[in-house]
Amino acid sequence: MIRTIEVLFVIIILSGAFIAVSYFTVLPSPREVSPINLRRLSFTTLQTLDSNYDLSRAAFDTDNSTAWSGLQVALAASLPPEVVYNLTVYDVNDAEGQLYNYVNSISNTVNLGTTNDVSTYAVASSNVTFNVTPEKIGEASNGGTLYILNCSDANGWWITGYTAQSLAQDLYNLLSPYFVNTIMVQNTSQFAQILSGISLKGENIQNAVVINTYGEAVPIPATYCRAPYSNDAYAYYSYFLGQQVNLYNWTWASIVGYPFYYVSNTVTLSAGDNTWGIYGMAMTGPGGSRAFLAGLDNQTYVYNNNAITDSANRQVTFTQNVVDMCNYYGIYPSISQTSTRALSNTALSGYNLRVGLNIFNPTGDYLAGAVYNHYATGSTNITGSLLALGLTRTPDVRVTCLGLLSYFEPRLYAEEYSEKGTSRLVVLQLGLVGSV
Repeated sequence: MIRTIEVLFVIIILSGAFIAVSYFTVLPSPREVSPINLRRLSFTTLQTLDSNYDLSRAAFDTDNSTAWSGLQVALAASLPPEVVYNLTVYDVNDAEGQLYNYVNSISNTVNLGTTNDVSTYAVASSNVTFNVTPEKIGEASNGGTLYILNCSDANGWWITGYTAQSLAQDLYNLLSPYFVNTIMVQNTSQFAQILSGISLKGENIQNAVVINTYGEAVPIPATYCRAPYSNDAYAYYSYFLGQQVNLYNWTWASIVGYPFYYVSNTVTLSAGDNTWGIYGMAMTGPGGSRAFLAGLDNQTYVYNNNAITDSANRQVTFTQNVVDMCNYYGIYPSISQTSTRALSNTALSGYNLRVGLNIFNPTGDYLAGAVYNHYATGSTNITGSLLALGLTRTPDVRVTCLGLLSYFEPRLYAEEYSEKGTSRLVVLQLGLVGSV
């Protein structure tokens, strides 16, 4: 009983002490506990005001009272009621003399008080445009032609969700500014023409880039369709393509999957399919890639059906160099991709190849994306290249574009900004009411 009474006394004493301390304690104001970051608020407000370029327009139209009245209304709506402001616009002088010259200002207070901060924001005239001119790939080396295979009489494979024609148009839009000439090869007859060294529009055939938009299939002109229709027969066509890539020093780009696995001509091969229901196709199998590389190396043709790629699903990531190029060229595919047809370094030995660019970080002995350069024995000159992306179906052509641009590295030239009176500086100073 005595212990119970003691506990009650302790509780009464503690409670009384707590009530007494709470009564006499002076708590800080909410402003002191969580003060407003005036600099951050100022900068955020300026960005908000210029989200639709309203601030930029008002800064260059100081005689427009309607625009400036609207700016005052927007400031009142954007800022807390206890915050006062002073917004001032200065002209940026490009010539000698004073750098900033006062233009106009608005304010809702005479005195900002002792608690204030400021942010600045540069705006440009709406009449000014900024242009970037790319360097032309191959222009200095007697080349500069981009061929995009867009053959109407061929079918693609491993390009699920797309047609070769839609991929070709996307590639044209992304890459044409970087080449002297960009030519859509519209049918297999035109393809046969450039394979024979005859230009389509007077372009330079030598040192060109050829992009195959048909995935694992390659358009084949009727001239090269041979009987009997066997893997060996059509692997020889891949061998011939390798020879021409060597002869003209082309860079051949395979955008997805296992390169040269099929050939396609919807007219000549109309009765044949690739065992998956796509007609106008004939299979070369693994021998197609090896035949191409043998032709590139000017070896004697021997049909070799041994696999040259890895069939496992692998997550691969861009190399740091390619990630940096994403920012430089403004092309942003996912840095992580899935590879199911990565070429093996071991399988590529024996063809006088060197890696000119790793697009993805190597995974073991496999390269999901790389540019392979061919050098004849004892030579230091490149004679043909292969860009191979061994990625899973549903291709992202931005990866192809990024691979080519990262390899050739064309420079971007920004146009100089020579007009006067095209830049103004907006200064927004904020203060707190009652901070005097």
